[in-house]
Amino acid sequence: MGIPSKVLIVDDEPIARDSLEALLFGEGYELYFAGSGAEGIQIARAVKPDAVVLDVMMPGMDGFEVCRALRADPDVAPVAVVMVTALDDRRSRLTGLSAGADEFLSKPFDSLDLKIRLQTIARLGRYRRLLGEQQRLEWLVDQSEDGFLLLDSGNIIDYANPRARMYLSLGGDGRGADFLERCARFYRMEPTTVWQTWQTPEVATGPYYLVQPETLSARAFWLQVERFHMSEAEDMGTAVRLRNVTAQMSNYQDIRRFHTTIVHKLRTPLIAMHGSFSLLKNYASDMSPGEITEFVDAAMQGIDRLSGEIDDILGYIGASMLAVNGDNILVEDFVGQVKTIANEIGITQLSLNCDPALMTTPLPLNAKTLNSILWEILENSKKFHPAHDPKVTVEVTTPRADSYRLRFIDNGLTLNPEQLQWVWTPYVQAEKYFTGEAPGMGLGLPLVATLVWQAGGQAQLYNCQDGPGVVVELDIPQPAPLPLAANS
Repeated sequence: MGIPSKVLIVDDEPIARDSLEALLFGEGYELYFAGSGAEGIQIARAVKPDAVVLDVMMPGMDGFEVCRALRADPDVAPVAVVMVTALDDRRSRLTGLSAGADEFLSKPFDSLDLKIRLQTIARLGRYRRLLGEQQRLEWLVDQSEDGFLLLDSGNIIDYANPRARMYLSLGGDGRGADFLERCARFYRMEPTTVWQTWQTPEVATGPYYLVQPETLSARAFWLQVERFHMSEAEDMGTAVRLRNVTAQMSNYQDIRRFHTTIVHKLRTPLIAMHGSFSLLKNYASDMSPGEITEFVDAAMQGIDRLSGEIDDILGYIGASMLAVNGDNILVEDFVGQVKTIANEIGITQLSLNCDPALMTTPLPLNAKTLNSILWEILENSKKFHPAHDPKVTVEVTTPRADSYRLRFIDNGLTLNPEQLQWVWTPYVQAEKYFTGEAPGMGLGLPLVATLVWQAGGQAQLYNCQDGPGVVVELDIPQPAPLPLAANS
């Protein structure tokens, strides 16, 4: 059963009110009563009825005045008004219409006529109220910073608010455009494995993202796509929200990078300093001047390195970092980075496969971004190897003239299908550590995914075919400007 219609009966005659109550009892209405026009207005404002049955001839404030007052109040203006009069003349009806009445009944009532008219008029009042709520909702949606769309069963846009039209570069009201085609035209749809489930949302494994990669003049732009399937019936379609999460993604990357920096960059110089000073504290009296000088020099080297790392951190905090910023490193420098980080992590079985002809060519990522990527991938290789002693192979190739492929192969963890589905999902790993709210497999690769995606690249992870371990494969294209973007 639906919600019963609210009906307010306003009549100064108790017998008339009792008569209407008897006629309408058991008809499914929620009835309210008032004995004067002023009381009727007060009750109407309190309960917001769907219909008011209003006697015209009342002392003090007559029915016409009450009707005008109701229409003048925005909170109750949508109510349907039925005016009851014994005066069956044209002048009274014209006055009632001018006051805003919707329907007229003449005394004495025909019970069947009353029930039919009141049923119709109550629906009108409810429709008006819903229409008013819809108009207010549309105003809120139009002013929203989020994009909202309604799609039919074929993913064709039935409605798009102004923000959605901007995000998808839609002309006019946006109706009739293919949602997925617009997404593919202006964005990279990531993770690709999740977008493949769009037609079967019940098997989706994570949020949908639309990414405009960074260019030399603009940072990456991120939209999170949230959907609500409105009905099992095919013709009901889908509601979609497009939420700008560029700031959140930037914060996510900053937190993860900063965490990596603190853990790894500061630990080594602190260990060196602590070791040197501990030896001096405990054994200085037994040392020669030369030995003391040697340990002091080692401690000073740690201090100098720590100072440099802190300067780097402060510089990083004060500057926004683009993955593509014209300060790209050569492949031979990348190889050096791999060796350095592998050594700091404690990976002793490292192989590097790279065409010597590529050594002097620039990779389309800067040193700090590559540093973050390498720490995440290489540390995983060690962390998830059963003996924490993985064999790691790093390959650099050029599958196309305009892109590089970085492959990281280890002999440790083999992933199950669920892990393969979740592994690239942003927020999963890092947010698990910081808030404990998001699910995740503990693999720590979403940062790699976000950096690669916003550089316009692709990230894949799959199990080795000839034994245990995984392959992380990153395709990084040379940067190229996109078509005119929705965030410009």
